[in-house]
Amino acid sequence: METKTPNLILSVLAAIIITILILATFPISGGHINPLVTFAALLTGLISLSKAIIYILAQCVGGVFGALALKAVVDGEIQQTFSLGGCTLTVVAPGPNGPTVTGLETGQALWLEIICGFVFLFASGWMAFDQRQAKALGRVNVFIIVGIVLGLLVFISTTVTATKGYAGAGLNPARCLGPAIVRGGHLWDGHWVFWVGPAIACVAFALYTKLIPHQLSYTI
Repeated sequence: METKTPNLILSVLAAIIITILILATFPISGGHINPLVTFAALLTGLISLSKAIIYILAQCVGGVFGALALKAVVDGEIQQTFSLGGCTLTVVAPGPNGPTVTGLETGQALWLEIICGFVFLFASGWMAFDQRQAKALGRVNVFIIVGIVLGLLVFISTTVTATKGYAGAGLNPARCLGPAIVRGGHLWDGHWVFWVGPAIACVAFALYTKLIPHQLSYTI
């Protein structure tokens, strides 16, 4: 219970924050705050390559500034405990024979990123990309669903693995990059997983959209 409650709280907070951020940035960029969504939009032909590059660069810069802001307002103990909200596969913990590294295997983490990324795009991104569903559900409702799905996936990935040191599916490479640059250290261990996994998920989602009839529209 002690490990699941914080994960649940953080997942709920993530869902709320993501929903608010998408609503806030929609008038500017269409709600592009995540390279996972932007790359999927590029592969499905919703945005141009130049626009995708600009969005992803802006997202990465935003991730760095977000980590810097968090570092400025929280104390060292909280930074150590939550790694500035970064994405981790492992953690160094004290052991009977000295410090030991505990966490999730890289292969497992990669598969979780791929699966969770695809499920995220399928369950929520699809609603935003599809003009019919976006219109039927309403823009605000779609954004709420996006936030809820992301929060659920983070909670499920941490709960199912129940592995100390693993912070759950990243589902946003820019969010993982910011703390890694600002704090460094173990946040760089297996960092590539949080980029390669979502990229593969985007390719899989793009291929999926080619196999079924669809009516995509630039919505998010």
